[in-house]
Amino acid sequence: MIDYLYLGLYRFFGVLLRLLPRRVMIPLMRAIAWFAYTISPKHRKIIHTNLEIAFSDKLSASEKKEIGIRAFMNLLDTTLGIIERDGMAKEEVISNVTFEGEAILQAYRDAGKKVILITGHQGNWELLSQAIAIKFDLTLVGVGRKLDSDLMDEILKANRERFNVEMVYKKGAMKGCIKALAQNKVVGILVDQSIRLSQSITVNFFGRPATHTPLASILSRKFGIDLIPAFISTEDYIHYHITIHDPIKTIKSDDQEEDLKQLTQAQADSMEQVIRDHPNEWFWMHKRWKRLNEGLYE
Repeated sequence: MIDYLYLGLYRFFGVLLRLLPRRVMIPLMRAIAWFAYTISPKHRKIIHTNLEIAFSDKLSASEKKEIGIRAFMNLLDTTLGIIERDGMAKEEVISNVTFEGEAILQAYRDAGKKVILITGHQGNWELLSQAIAIKFDLTLVGVGRKLDSDLMDEILKANRERFNVEMVYKKGAMKGCIKALAQNKVVGILVDQSIRLSQSITVNFFGRPATHTPLASILSRKFGIDLIPAFISTEDYIHYHITIHDPIKTIKSDDQEEDLKQLTQAQADSMEQVIRDHPNEWFWMHKRWKRLNEGLYE
């Protein structure tokens, strides 16, 4: 029953997005984001705690509120964008997307080199993966969590695959990524979430210790693959800009532990700089520092 409720909502918003022009949807999204921020003291607490860690006392109360509202709006934009692109032609998906640093990725493609992209929950990350797959005519394999609803998971899977984006689930991600790389597909990994201590490498993130996935680092070192950071941003939720950054070069010395530590810290540094440059667009309601800072969010 719950699956069909999700399906009904998916179809309802699909119709709504087709009927209402984007200039009407944006204020509506803003209103929903404001409402979600206002009625959720739990998420406000997490957002404001994270902002204190990242920016100390440099933000005013009004600035923190605006960033909090925008965090919800970005999530809405990402979610509704998936529905909105269902049925779109590939050319239409990237019609409002511009690219910077595209020569970096193209050079790897032209040389026949394998690629691992790293990114985070910054801006419209679902559009990022689809736009890159379309722009560079490649198959991008992302790592993600299976949805609780099997029906919606299948719908989302079909939606992504129309634009050459495939998924491997977190359980078994290493095996799935190795298989994808062997097939000359591009692997994309979100690297900005807190994970279990037993599965992580500790990094310095905004001056605080935080857990970080080692997946990209392990793959990079094992197969000699450079890591290319890529992020998406928007000022108006109509036009989007993707920046492809200089690669994080792979490392393989006699000290495996140190190699993995350096590669992983470089990813955290890249993510931190993007958040500093575009603080309105990160997923601030996630408890990023919870594993190594006991009681921080209580």
